[in-house]
Amino acid sequence: MAMNPKKTKKKEEDQNIVSEANVSPEPVPEETSAAEAVVEAGPPPHEVGIPPLEAEAPSLEQEIESLKKDLEEANALAAEYLDGWQRARAEFANYKKRVDRDQLIAHQTAAGNILKRFLDVSDDLERALKNRPQDGDGAVWANGIDLVYRKLHAILEAEGLKVIQAEGEFFDPGLHEAISHEESPAHESGQVIGVVQPGYLLGDRVLRPARVRVAR
Repeated sequence: MAMNPKKTKKKEEDQNIVSEANVSPEPVPEETSAAEAVVEAGPPPHEVGIPPLEAEAPSLEQEIESLKKDLEEANALAAEYLDGWQRARAEFANYKKRVDRDQLIAHQTAAGNILKRFLDVSDDLERALKNRPQDGDGAVWANGIDLVYRKLHAILEAEGLKVIQAEGEFFDPGLHEAISHEESPAHESGQVIGVVQPGYLLGDRVLRPARVRVAR
């Protein structure tokens, strides 16, 4: 008796389902523990010849000593620069003073050479006024000469010229030039009796010494 094809096909499908049910499932891998991960990762770096991070970095004490050394070197260099700057400043200040002094001396020398020419004129006017007439037309003329003399001395004083005080003073070879030594009961020895020609200072420099008579 022939079998029904539909029944045969259904029977085969049932057998396939039973076979698949009998197949054991594949095991699911369990999570790896931390200890097992360390074991699988192998030994730490320092055990295989690689130094740890702490060994590579310098210690705190070494860093402090290095910074102290750098600071000492910087301070020494700054002190050297400061000393050099102070020396240069002092040298420049001395140079400036020397230049100013030389310029002042040069100015006084040039001005002195010009002013000396007017001193002779002043001496002539002064001698003329010593015997000036006291009345008449001569007195009027003398007053005019005296006015010119005063104006001339005002100009000389404005240029820094000063008269050397001599009469009654004791003889000073740096300021006076003795033309005679005379007996004078009214004066002490070495005292100036009278001034023959006035002397002048230009600043602190003697432009012309005073010519004087000195008591013995």
